[in-house]
Amino acid sequence: MRQIHPTAIVDPTARIDENVTIGAYSIISDNVEIGDGCWIGNQVMILPGARIGRECKIFHHAVIAEIPQDLKFAGEETTAEIGNRTVIREFVTINRGTSQHWKTIIGSDCLLMAYVHVAHDCIIGNHVIMANAVNLAGHVEIEDWVIMGGMVGVQQFSRIGQHSIVGGQYRVPKDVPPYIMAAREPLSFEGLNRVGLKRRNFPPETILTLKRAYNLIYHSKYNVSDAIRKIEETPELMIPEVVNVIEFIKKSSRGII
Repeated sequence: MRQIHPTAIVDPTARIDENVTIGAYSIISDNVEIGDGCWIGNQVMILPGARIGRECKIFHHAVIAEIPQDLKFAGEETTAEIGNRTVIREFVTINRGTSQHWKTIIGSDCLLMAYVHVAHDCIIGNHVIMANAVNLAGHVEIEDWVIMGGMVGVQQFSRIGQHSIVGGQYRVPKDVPPYIMAAREPLSFEGLNRVGLKRRNFPPETILTLKRAYNLIYHSKYNVSDAIRKIEETPELMIPEVVNVIEFIKKSSRGII
């Protein structure tokens, strides 16, 4: 059963599934979809183009699907899409897409802590945690299981690979490869994210192979291209996780940290 506070303003054309709670003074605009079991706090703004999955929690004063802060935006109809069971804390702002990608995407089972900003056309995977005041510029891509410390700023078009962790208060000016820890200024490779990989049941032999591959990339006489070639010529290193690393680096347009 829906529970909508009498002070909330809900456009009659918004598609709101069953068992949705909407708090006091929240505003739900037209062209909005909210999935079953969602909880919307007080004074939340959910604007045209929002597509919210099932069992999400959106806390007080968050703003979802506001127009992009992009001077090239011309009013095109775009979306901001959120998966299932994602938690969005107080004062988070999520902009919808532009004509370059048409949508901003946040996956399932994510946690966006207070004051996080997700700009237009970002793609966020599943199980991502962004601590307080993380700020993403436009077109940023964050893969599954990434953790970002508080007050991290990510430059536009940067990518952060799966299972990586970025320390708090650092700037991300280039791509962060998968499975690693990144810290210091300028942002640098600090080793494998061993704790995260162990918690997610990566086998010890997989972690060791990743370490060997990254030693060639970051701690050998080879430059990145030659290190990749050396890894590809070493069959015992070519496990699926290392292949992910190689493909990520080859697709990098900004270069890696």
